[in-house]
Amino acid sequence: MQRGDFVGGLMPLAFPQAGGGEEGGVPEYHAPSVEKDFMFTGGFIPGVDWVNKPFVQALLAFLIVLIVWLLASRKLKVVPSKAQYLAEYAYDFVRNGIARDALGHEFRGYLPLLMSLFFFLLISNVFGITFFLMYPTAASIGYAWGLAFLVWIVYNAAGIRKHGAMYFRNSLIPAGVPVWLMPIIIPIEFLSNFIIRPVTLGLRLFGNMFAGHVVVLVFTVGGGWLLLYGLHAANGFGVINNIAGGAALIFSMAIFSLELLIAGLQAYVFTVLAAQYVASATAEEH
Repeated sequence: MQRGDFVGGLMPLAFPQAGGGEEGGVPEYHAPSVEKDFMFTGGFIPGVDWVNKPFVQALLAFLIVLIVWLLASRKLKVVPSKAQYLAEYAYDFVRNGIARDALGHEFRGYLPLLMSLFFFLLISNVFGITFFLMYPTAASIGYAWGLAFLVWIVYNAAGIRKHGAMYFRNSLIPAGVPVWLMPIIIPIEFLSNFIIRPVTLGLRLFGNMFAGHVVVLVFTVGGGWLLLYGLHAANGFGVINNIAGGAALIFSMAIFSLELLIAGLQAYVFTVLAAQYVASATAEEH
């Protein structure tokens, strides 16, 4: 994929032709691509490819969550400081707004998991608009699949713990289904409860963070190129390129704000769905 594939359709004459290299000291524009912007090799440990940027970011997010909440739980006061108040507000948001609403009186057993999921995802997603990182960890699909698989294990284990082997029977055969419909209902329920849930959970997170990162790259990298080198582009589009580049960089500030909103929203949606799946697995009708 060459630079211009994403935006060349809008201004086909404003960019050098692919494969043209550099002309007059102007570097060729290369559009964001999976190979160059989403695939990472090692480098942190020589010869170990899996210790790459997403792995280091995931580890960093884990450490941030661990350290922040360890510090927040120390020296608590009746009259909270500003830092304690902020920590309590964040805690209450997940406790009351997600865990208790979804799980009822059984929420306390799952609160540590939901707290960890929400804040780990929030920090990992915000990395996508953080200078020197500029990459949301879940834009590498393996991390989205890993979190979805964790949720899959937890909600199935919760159902088995509460209902035993009856969990599988009641998950596949809803109450009141006539016998003649069972050959149709059982495959549908199996796909819904055991396959589609984790697949859509991971894909939703990955798709939103992947697409958001592409949009950020297009506006920042493309706008920067147009602003710095667009004046030298051929066919008389130099000034137009400069104006378009400046506008793209200004608009990228709005994109960063939107990505911050999406980062929080996706962390919230993922955690809410995890709580709902646990609630469904442990519901009395099972």
